[in-house]
Amino acid sequence: MRKSPPLRGTVRISGSKNSVLPILAASLLAEGKSKIGEVPFLKDVVIMQDLLKYFGAEVKWDKVNGFIEICADNINGYEAAYDLASQMRASFLVMGPLLARIGKAKVPLPGGCAIGSRPVDLHLKGFAALGADIKQQNGYVEAYANKLKGAKIYLDFPSVGATENIIMAAVYAEGTTIIENAAVEPEIVDLANYLNGMGADIRGAGTDSIKINGVDKLKGTSHNVIPDRIEAGTFMVAGAITRGEIFLENVVSDHLKPVIAKLKECNVEVTESEKGIKVCGKDVIKAVDIKTLPYPGFPTDMQAPFMSLLSIAEGTSMVIETVFENRFMHVGELKRMGAQIKIESRSAIIEGVKKLTGTQVRATDLRAGASLILSALVAEETTEISDIYHIERGYSEIDKKLIALGADLEKVK
Repeated sequence: MRKSPPLRGTVRISGSKNSVLPILAASLLAEGKSKIGEVPFLKDVVIMQDLLKYFGAEVKWDKVNGFIEICADNINGYEAAYDLASQMRASFLVMGPLLARIGKAKVPLPGGCAIGSRPVDLHLKGFAALGADIKQQNGYVEAYANKLKGAKIYLDFPSVGATENIIMAAVYAEGTTIIENAAVEPEIVDLANYLNGMGADIRGAGTDSIKINGVDKLKGTSHNVIPDRIEAGTFMVAGAITRGEIFLENVVSDHLKPVIAKLKECNVEVTESEKGIKVCGKDVIKAVDIKTLPYPGFPTDMQAPFMSLLSIAEGTSMVIETVFENRFMHVGELKRMGAQIKIESRSAIIEGVKKLTGTQVRATDLRAGASLILSALVAEETTEISDIYHIERGYSEIDKKLIALGADLEKVK
């Protein structure tokens, strides 16, 4: 990558990575065919598709038109393949559907990005409350239940994954399940809408108390995945950092409120309309303070991309990371490009600099990779980013989208 001119043009945001993965897993619950639209072409989706096939589901993926058809009538396995499941944390989301559908599941402890401890204890606490027997051994989690029964479950932390997994396990449970202190992310609402379309009875998704009345059967349905709010936020920062003008299509403004608010604080012009969001970068980027929080707070997934913007802002910014304890792995790479950042525990203090300089850097995780791309857009000379497989886990054809906006980059195999 070389320093790019101000990015200009229109970009269409893909379907949400964090929505499509639990929705694909939920397809294991239904009889008949389900059709899921707005599916992004991502490595994580490839892994989840292969995992569903491993369990006996029929999967057809039309990558050109962005939809997947799934028929899970003949599920013939309950143990997730290690070589697939270990690559992606979201693979653990098959546990709830398998437990509900066939009464047993065996899944490796999760892999994925090394951004900090993300234990599955809340998932297992929920399964146990529903009546499952749980055991952990040899790097696997096993769960068994003849018949799950509804229960009241309080989550110590509003975990998105645990909320999703417990919802999926509870749809076939006898009686009523109530999840308190549930996650309220838009992706939870999307999953509940998909399941309700199949015939589930889920109420309160998007609030911190979700009620699931168990049903006897779910049937395949059609559903379009919501737009990816993190991809949208990343492209909004791309427009701001290059002092460009980008129009984003296929976005939900309500899902981006904290990102929009912070961009405006940075002196970036953001205009919302029914057709999308327009971002106009200004010559002066102002320093701001950020604290990551569960939704509807500022998303932890936008922390690294936003830090790239703050690294060239006028003044001193502070970023406090409250969600993951190891999510400053991009800082060392940004400093190699000339950023002035100091880490103190879970805080990063950023002194804005006038310019960044290209060099060889490594994507340590998905969002760190996005951060490096954003910094490379404005860095003098050439930047070479390695380990881009992390980036491809969460951004569909980001290279082609940026090139279409005027970025000077080349993907090298």
